[in-house]
Amino acid sequence: MRILVVSDTHGDLYTLKRAIASQPAAEIIIHCGDGSREVDEIMLEYTDKKVIAVRGNCDLASTLPSTETVKLNGKTLFITHGHLYHAKYTTYNLVCAAREQKADILLFGHTHCALSEYDDGLYIMNPGSCHGYGATYGYIDITDRGDIVTNILSVK
Repeated sequence: MRILVVSDTHGDLYTLKRAIASQPAAEIIIHCGDGSREVDEIMLEYTDKKVIAVRGNCDLASTLPSTETVKLNGKTLFITHGHLYHAKYTTYNLVCAAREQKADILLFGHTHCALSEYDDGLYIMNPGSCHGYGATYGYIDITDRGDIVTNILSVK
C-alpha cells in the first residue's frame, strides 16, 4: 500500500495536484494541515483515493480534527499538524503523543521542513511544505509483510 503524505499547501492546489499525479499508485492521501480548502477539492476530484486530513493552525474555519489515529495495512499512524505540540522547537512532544497512541508512524507538518527519521520503533515524517518553489511531499509504503519504507521527494 502506498500513502502520499502532504502538508502546508496554503492554497496551492496546482502543486498539490502535481504531487498527486507523480504518485499514481498511492491509494491514500494524508494531508497534515494548513490546506483544508485543498482537501475539500481533492476529495471531490480524486474519488478513487481515500483522503485523511487534520486541521492546521491556518485552517481557522475548518471542522477537521486536530489529530487522527488510523490503522492502515496493520500499522497505526498518528497524524497531526504539529502546532499544538510545539513542533517548530522540538519533536519530543509529538513523539510522546505518538507513543501514547502506540503508533508505528508519526506524521506532522507545520515547520515546512521535510524530515524522515526512525526512532526506536517509530517512523517519523514531516513531508515539508507542498507549496510553491521547492515544494516537497512524502510517501510511505507499507508492505503486506508489514515492512515500512518512507521517502521525501521534491515536486517536479
